[in-house]
Amino acid sequence: MLSWFDFLPLRADRQGAWQVVSFLEVREAAEHEGLSPIDAEIRCLQRWYVPSRYIRSMGTIGIDGQIRLLSSSVAVIGCGGLGGLVADLLARAGVGRLVLVDGDVFDETNLNRQVLSCEANLGLSKSKIAAQRVSEINGVVRAEGRQCMFDEFTADGILEGCDLAVDCLDNLSTRRILFSECRTRGIPVVSGAIGGFWGQIGVAMPDEQNLAEFLSGDTDKGVETETGNPPFTPAVVAALECAQAVKMLTGKGKLLTNQLLWMDLSEDEFTRLRLS
Repeated sequence: MLSWFDFLPLRADRQGAWQVVSFLEVREAAEHEGLSPIDAEIRCLQRWYVPSRYIRSMGTIGIDGQIRLLSSSVAVIGCGGLGGLVADLLARAGVGRLVLVDGDVFDETNLNRQVLSCEANLGLSKSKIAAQRVSEINGVVRAEGRQCMFDEFTADGILEGCDLAVDCLDNLSTRRILFSECRTRGIPVVSGAIGGFWGQIGVAMPDEQNLAEFLSGDTDKGVETETGNPPFTPAVVAALECAQAVKMLTGKGKLLTNQLLWMDLSEDEFTRLRLS
């Protein structure tokens, strides 16, 4: 018996080197064929037909990369200035499962920089709003909003099945716990931090200690307690974190391992700091 996928050549349009099929048609076909939407998109890609929503990514990550993203699971720890935009970007990229973790709610001080924050959702859960936003952006992504703090007790439930964690935290004590718990489970971490005009990004692989050791010490908060955070610094660092995450999941490009990318937007300077 023929399935919807057997008629793809009749439904697709050629755009350059790619055969493109409407993602809405794929969504309808998934329901008709009894498949999950994500399985239907993967099945199309395996036949070299690209759901229309991903066509602008093909020249960069290719069909194989898109299949890897759809098959991946990422934990975003913190859904504020960094995590809100990371969740948005990873949903647009097509990461198949996002575990979105934050125990906080939106308040008035978040309005200047947090992309998910608006006047209408003050007092609402950051993680739940992040999950709602992800579902609105890309309906195939499984978005799990976890309104809790990340610690030794919640780590198992949060990190189970995850291929990668993205550190979007605002304190060093929880960041140290995240690094430790991910190292124990063999999960890489993409880490970002911000303060005023400054930001840093790095990648910690499970078999490396450098970045974790760099975060050692007795302090909990950084320079942001004095400088605050303007609207643009979280956006830059979140985009760079997302780039590292996508490169790691797809195997495309180089990663910031054993180093920090330090940026000073007041001087428009970006510097690589080697960790040893």
